[in-house]
Amino acid sequence: MATQEFYIRNASETEARGPFTHEHLISLAETGQITRETLYYDAAKEQWVPITEDAELIAVIFPEKVSLKLKSKTKLKTLNVADAAAAPISVDDMLAAAEGRTAETEDKLDPSIARERAAAIGLYSAIVLLLISAAALMLPSIDILANFDPVVLLKHPLVILGAFNTVLAVLLGLQVTQAYPLVRFSAAMGVGLVGFLLWTQSQSTPLAAFALGSAGLYFCTVFVNFAGVGLAAGLGLVGMGGYAFFALTT
Repeated sequence: MATQEFYIRNASETEARGPFTHEHLISLAETGQITRETLYYDAAKEQWVPITEDAELIAVIFPEKVSLKLKSKTKLKTLNVADAAAAPISVDDMLAAAEGRTAETEDKLDPSIARERAAAIGLYSAIVLLLISAAALMLPSIDILANFDPVVLLKHPLVILGAFNTVLAVLLGLQVTQAYPLVRFSAAMGVGLVGFLLWTQSQSTPLAAFALGSAGLYFCTVFVNFAGVGLAAGLGLVGMGGYAFFALTT
């Protein structure tokens, strides 16, 4: 029926119009050019019959229109009506909600805000670890650093590494995160350099502590989620703090 063609005429006409499809007939009905009494040629009966005699055709061309009614006694709640019992909302409340710091939104923290916070924690953790390692590396030989004799300094690479870590801590304190690759390089180089010296002295415990602290420092500049940064910072503080205790008390 979708491809059926129709020829139509009014009862007072002798000439037929067409062929028309269902879509054409619907358009003609909507503009009032045909009515239910308009004749169409029924090929099966081989005669002209009114459209009104074909229930299926009537349902297509002149569908029943459903009137829309509003429910009575419907109470619409609008956003413009203030709840007299509700506490006033301040700008701080809105910011807290956006950042997931309220009871209703604590599980809906914006992922970008979460990453920024985790990255900030990683940044400050890296600064602390760099300063602890710098103190542990330089303070035992502070007199050498104070004299600043290049020839003597070259014989004490740990002092140079400590000074380098101090510079990196200052850069990170100034929010120069472009220094992250240098921090990772320092962490890796420190494990190799300090590890070798401690290994030759059979100091396995401080070696393990420094390696753990350097790994924590490295991953503080990599992770951007709370779990990763928290684990890296925790391990880094334990390891670097243990090495500092060994270096400054023996």
